[in-house]
Amino acid sequence: MSTRFLELLAREASAVEFEGPIIEARARGADPAEIEELEQAKVAALKVRALLKRRARREAELSALYDTAGDLAALRDLDAVLEAIVHRARQLLATDIAYMTLHDPEQGDTYMRVTDGSISAKFRALRLAMGAGLGGLVAQTATPYSTADYFADARFRHKDHIDEAVKEEGLVAILGVPLRLGKRVIGVLMAANRSARPFHQEEVSLLASLAAHAAVAIDNARLLQETRNALEELSQAHRTAREHGEAVERAALAHDRMTSLVLRGGGIEDVAAVVTDVLGGSLAVLDDLGRAITGDVGELDSGVFEAAQASRALGRTVRRGDLLIASVDVGGEPLCTLILRSDDADERILERAALVCALLLLFRRSVAEAEGRVRGELLDDLIARPDSPGLADRARRLGVDLGAPHVVVVVKHGGQRERAAFWASSQATLRHGLAAGRGDEVVLLVPGDHAGAVAQRVAAELSASLHSPATAGACGVRGGAGQLRGSTADLRGGTGDVAAAYLEARRCAEALIALGRAGDGASAAELGFVGLLVGDGRDVHGFVDRVLGAVIDYDTRRGTALADTLSAYFGTGGSPSRTAEAMHIHVNTVTQRLDRIGKLLGDGWLEPERALEIQLALRLHRLGHTSTPQTVGLDSI
Repeated sequence: MSTRFLELLAREASAVEFEGPIIEARARGADPAEIEELEQAKVAALKVRALLKRRARREAELSALYDTAGDLAALRDLDAVLEAIVHRARQLLATDIAYMTLHDPEQGDTYMRVTDGSISAKFRALRLAMGAGLGGLVAQTATPYSTADYFADARFRHKDHIDEAVKEEGLVAILGVPLRLGKRVIGVLMAANRSARPFHQEEVSLLASLAAHAAVAIDNARLLQETRNALEELSQAHRTAREHGEAVERAALAHDRMTSLVLRGGGIEDVAAVVTDVLGGSLAVLDDLGRAITGDVGELDSGVFEAAQASRALGRTVRRGDLLIASVDVGGEPLCTLILRSDDADERILERAALVCALLLLFRRSVAEAEGRVRGELLDDLIARPDSPGLADRARRLGVDLGAPHVVVVVKHGGQRERAAFWASSQATLRHGLAAGRGDEVVLLVPGDHAGAVAQRVAAELSASLHSPATAGACGVRGGAGQLRGSTADLRGGTGDVAAAYLEARRCAEALIALGRAGDGASAAELGFVGLLVGDGRDVHGFVDRVLGAVIDYDTRRGTALADTLSAYFGTGGSPSRTAEAMHIHVNTVTQRLDRIGKLLGDGWLEPERALEIQLALRLHRLGHTSTPQTVGLDSI
């Protein structure tokens, strides 16, 4: 009979099948002694079966712990290790669900870290305060707890949101053990069933062993991450130090090259060439007015100049888009701005280049100011002391040929004397002339023979530089003979011409302002009959020719009387009929002559200011027939 029980043990039969041999013996009428023997054999077989089952289970538990230890030894991904531990806990305890919560030191509670078998999103997002629910109780006391019926257990605080999540998951029996690192609890490992069941001590021990492995995994991951972070920080620090050292060395070499260029007499263009050679790309250097000294980076918007202002305020390079901008100021005023378009942008090199360019500009400005003082003193002497000896020699040493035609320009401006004087000095140096500041005006003596054009250019450029109107009057000085261009007066000759030209140019500037033409530029010739009042030469014939020359030439060529008709027309108050009566011609003839005059003089000849000039020219023309050109003047009118 014992053979039957061995066979049952061998095929791992269920406990019910061990009743089979006894039932069969009773069915065939076996005596009580045989049945008693079978009962004893059955009991022994069941004991053996239970022992084998426990050993198999223990073997599975040891295998799971061994696998977990292997996972820890080959720790690569903490999430994967924790998921494996929770999954093994669920399998070994044969529960419906297993999960792990970890402590959140910032909020002081625990949160779901890993779940296996969960079907409720609300449950997976659950957070448990310390002491709340079974998990919170385990975390607070660092002691394993289990319950066969969660909702009927009063040993822990029930919270509505926790109970709702547990109910939604359908849990009834729950076991929880703490995850400890030394004396500190970092979380809870839990297993739960959706039906009532007790948890045996062996199950508690097994879950505690898995929890210990999980705690080790978490701590190892933390240490590993800290080690990795430390190595990365050291590596980054090493890279940063190496890059910084290379950048400093590179910047020092570039600075040495730029300094050497300056010592050899190089200029801003040479410094810019060094920057583009080292960094590549394109570089533009702008002066204090935003004008390019060298280079071209295309059209610049207002944002670039705002970035330049920020660079001066911060004292470092500012990036805008693909541009790097370094700007330097002196006393709050911009001095120069470097704009680099390059992929390889070493800010130190650009900043050093900006400083070198600023020093060059300051040196140039100092030289220009010193030379400007010399030029200004010479121009002051030409105006105030034209008979002083050695003026021509002093001019030649400055590269100014007083024997060539020149233009004296007097510019009236509203303020910013230093800026206006510096601009004038720069212009004089560039054009081999002279410049001086005199109160609220600057005076220029520059080569040229078209006074009006020079005055208009100077007024426009200085107005743009000052951002306010600058009004320029001009008078030409003929070289050698001493004759004023744009007038007919014969002066003393030599340097005295400059003094006379200055006075006329000044009167022209004042006349422009009086006429409401501030910001404009003109010589006496461009002022019409007003020019006769302010000009020393009083070029009457030139004035008549500019205003009435087309009509006079027509009369001369055709033998007509357009000038006389025009005089009669103005003399009769602009009445064609009374003009016809005065000249004893038909009114249609007057109309035809006036049409011809309009074509010769152009549109607008009857406008008040133009008509006044025409009447004055007619009067001077009539006087010219009885007076020589040298004696005709305003006193003859």
